[in-house]
Amino acid sequence: MEEAVERGGGVAVGGTVKGDAGGLVDRFGRVHRDLRISLTDRCNLRCTYCMPAEGVPWIAKQSILTTDELERIARVAAGLGIVEVRLTGGEPLLRPDVVDVVARMAAIEGPTGPLEVSMTTNAIRLDRVAAELAEAGLARVNISIDTLRAERFAELTRRDRLEDVLTGIEAARAAGFAPIKFNAVAMRGVNDDELVDLVRFAQGYDAEMRFIEQMPLDAGHVWSRVEMVTGEEILEALSEAFRLTPLGERGSAPAERWLVDDGPTSVGVIASVTAPFCGACDRVRITADGQFRNCLFAREESDLLALLRGGADDERLAEVMRVSIAGKRAGHGIDEPGFLQPGRPMSAIGG
Repeated sequence: MEEAVERGGGVAVGGTVKGDAGGLVDRFGRVHRDLRISLTDRCNLRCTYCMPAEGVPWIAKQSILTTDELERIARVAAGLGIVEVRLTGGEPLLRPDVVDVVARMAAIEGPTGPLEVSMTTNAIRLDRVAAELAEAGLARVNISIDTLRAERFAELTRRDRLEDVLTGIEAARAAGFAPIKFNAVAMRGVNDDELVDLVRFAQGYDAEMRFIEQMPLDAGHVWSRVEMVTGEEILEALSEAFRLTPLGERGSAPAERWLVDDGPTSVGVIASVTAPFCGACDRVRITADGQFRNCLFAREESDLLALLRGGADDERLAEVMRVSIAGKRAGHGIDEPGFLQPGRPMSAIGG
C-alpha cells in the first residue's frame, strides 16, 4: 500500500510549511488538494434526512480537536499539497472560537501560497460573526437552505429558524463574501416543488443555487434510492422555467454547472449517486474528533487524535495521511451489491 504513494510529502517546521505540493496522491493518480475539517458534530437543527428528532450521541468534549491541534493538522496537510480548507460540521458556527480557527487557517502558507479557507453553514448564527469571519480571512460561504417556506422549514428541520437563516444570508452579503452558494438537498414530496423558486431566490443574491441528490448518510439508515430525486429530474424541472447552458467540464468540483438564462447567475447539480465524480475526487476529511477519512463513504478511519496526543511528530502525521490516501478506493460503491453506509451519519463526518 505505501509503495502506491509519493513519499515526498512535507511537514510543518516552526511557522513554515515545507514539502511537496503533490504529496497526497493515490494509486489511481488522484492528487488531493481539498481538506474538509469538521469543527463540531453538534448542530442547532434536526433535519429529517440527517438525524432523528432526539438527535444523536455527541462526541465527548475531550475528544474534540483543540484549536492548536486543528492548526497543526492543517499545516501538515498544507505541506502535502492541500490548498483549500473547508470548515464544516455539524454546524461550525456553534464552535465558540470559530473566528480564531479561521484566522489561524488563513495564516498558513503552503508551498503554493496561503490556504483558501471556506465554510459550509446553515447561517443561523452568521449575522453575529460574518464581519469578523471575513476580517479573519474566510473567503467564501456555502449556505444550506432546503426550503423557503417557514412552515415547511420547521417541519423539515424540526426548528422554526428560517428567519434566522435569511438574516444570516443578508449578513453574508453585507460582509462581502463572494461567490455565495446555496445548497439544497432535493427530496421527493418534500421540497421538489420549490426547485425553481430556490433558483430565483439565489438569483436575487447573485448566488449559485446548488441541488444535491440525497445520499445514504442519514443516522437512521432509512435512505431509499427509489425516493431520491435524481439530478436528471432536477434538470428537467429547471429546464421548464429557465434556459440552461452547460458551463463546461467540472474537473474535480462536485457540481455540474449551468448558466441560467444567459447569466450572470448559474445553477449546480451534485449528483453524487447517479453521476458520481469519484474519478476526479480531490477531497479528504478530518472529523471533529481527529479521524482522517479518505472518502465521505469510507468505513475506515485513521486516528490522528491519538497521534497528536501521543507525541507523534509531523512526519508521522504526514505518513498516516499518505498511507490512508494510498488505500482510497476507486469509487464510493453505492451501486455495488455489498455497499454499506458509513457507521457515522453526515453530522459526525462533516460535509
